[in-house]
Amino acid sequence: MKIIIAGAGEVGLYLARLFTNAYHDITVIDWKEERLRKVESVADVLTINGLPTSISVLNEANIKRADLFIAVNPAEDQDMNITCALLAKNLGAKRVIARINNNEYLFPYNKEIFLNIGIDYLIYPERIASNEIIKLLRQTGTSEYIDFSGGKLQLIVAKLEEGAPLIGKTATFPKSENSNIQAKIIAITRNGNTTITNATDIFQSGDTVYFIADSEHADHILHACGKININVRNLMILGGSRIGIRVARELEDRTNIKIIENDRDKCEKLAESLPRSLVISGDGRNMDLLVEEEVKNMDAFVAVTGSSEINILACMSAKRLGVKKTIAEIENIDYIKFAEDVGIDTVINKKIIAASKIFRFTIGSDVQTVKYLPGSDAKVLEFIVKPGSASTKRKIGDIDFNNAAICGIIRGDTSIIAADDVEIKPYDRVILFTFAAEISQISKYFG
Repeated sequence: MKIIIAGAGEVGLYLARLFTNAYHDITVIDWKEERLRKVESVADVLTINGLPTSISVLNEANIKRADLFIAVNPAEDQDMNITCALLAKNLGAKRVIARINNNEYLFPYNKEIFLNIGIDYLIYPERIASNEIIKLLRQTGTSEYIDFSGGKLQLIVAKLEEGAPLIGKTATFPKSENSNIQAKIIAITRNGNTTITNATDIFQSGDTVYFIADSEHADHILHACGKININVRNLMILGGSRIGIRVARELEDRTNIKIIENDRDKCEKLAESLPRSLVISGDGRNMDLLVEEEVKNMDAFVAVTGSSEINILACMSAKRLGVKKTIAEIENIDYIKFAEDVGIDTVINKKIIAASKIFRFTIGSDVQTVKYLPGSDAKVLEFIVKPGSASTKRKIGDIDFNNAAICGIIRGDTSIIAADDVEIKPYDRVILFTFAAEISQISKYFG
């Protein structure tokens, strides 16, 4: 597939590296040479120095042959993204995606306007990130939580606490404990390495374990990991960023919220736009401030400043002072493992979130969901099985993928946990846990 990326900022850089690994033909356009040099140092791509709103620059990139054009200049360049996406479509690009920072554009009627003028998909990473945080505040025992087909099946990721019932058990637990439990252990992360489990694996304290389960048994899974769900009534947010504002706005009607922001002018604007939240001017890294604002009484602490380092340090302080659930926005991917090692419960990364949404367009219409999992090379995909594909009328036990595992199947209104004797049928929605190198092979198998 020929892909053109307009914008070599954080999201563009991550996408370039990701798509290069998937063997696509990639061109990156940016008007800042230093950003292009950074892309060239990490990805095998063609770079063009120029404005993506220039027709001559787009033609130089051979826009008429582009299968996918992605405009992901930084959020403040929203108008440029929309303009160059429209130009790309009119110059021959088959599908175009534009990054935005205006939630109003995503209202159903307004989305229709963009479709009518030629933009196929709008992506707002900050909105997706805030939705992820809100979802995780409702499932506080997990570090990652993914719904499939409206919750018929769920991927639950949790770190094993000291004394958790799963410690010392094998991957056959919890099924071996209770035959009615509809759940399966898929993979494990230990010492930074993620692997698909086998029946002989014995779990240890500190392991991060990946489960597939139906919605009725999520609480049983969390109990096995030594976790409980907390009802978040009191929430502290560090950073009046777009993400912080969206989380507060969504939750302030039913949650007591304190927002700490270092910029006094921004504090005044936050206080006006969030009348039910308490806005505090101060430095969230200051332990004395956290103590003074009674962070120990908070059920959860969310750090979403523009600095990964500040977010990590603040979450560490909050954890030390007794907060049970901490969530940090970390844009530097190199810091993700460190953040998890020092005890931060959940890491949010806009680049990975955006890539999950965009990557689906490079695989095919049969892929309904793609979710990258921070801290590992793994991803979870949901395929719709086509009639006549290689996977139909075969039992799961007869399918041997290298470094991939079928987790479950959704067939109509029925959810099925993967087992060797389960047969795959046309139009099944198959949920798969896999690593990057396997995607093209697997897509053909189900498509």
